[in-house]
Amino acid sequence: MSEPVQRVLGPVALDYTVHAGSVTGAFLEALLDKRLVGRRCPSCAKVFLPPRGACPTCAVPMPEAVEVGQRGVVTTFSVIRIPFDGQVLTPPYAAAHIVLDGADTPLLHIVGECDVDTVRMGMRVEAVWADPIEPTLASVRYFRPTGEPDVAWDAFKEHLG
Repeated sequence: MSEPVQRVLGPVALDYTVHAGSVTGAFLEALLDKRLVGRRCPSCAKVFLPPRGACPTCAVPMPEAVEVGQRGVVTTFSVIRIPFDGQVLTPPYAAAHIVLDGADTPLLHIVGECDVDTVRMGMRVEAVWADPIEPTLASVRYFRPTGEPDVAWDAFKEHLG
């Protein structure tokens, strides 16, 4: 009797079609123009990015689209140093929560054009766009340091949860 098969590595393909709703569709369309667009809650006034159709706190529809800045602040981050199956990027790289100017919630993305050991909370970063632009968040290749002074802890601690 041999050992049971626990894992098989091999090429697999899965074709599927994603139908974005109106909120996500508008977000993806704005990316084609190199714009980042969130949604504002009419009750608590928070701007959510990525956008949502309803406020997760107030449970009300959010019809107002709000363009946010392409610069923001790293609020938390992790340096990925260990490779794993299916990984697109080569370690080490930094994945960060970035609160863009004008937004109230963080966007998870990559920090590039710097040594991963220099990434820190409070670091100011800006979007670097891919070429060509497509209707996916991958159109923002990564965020790079701006060279601006770091943002003080008190200015972004509310975004940590």
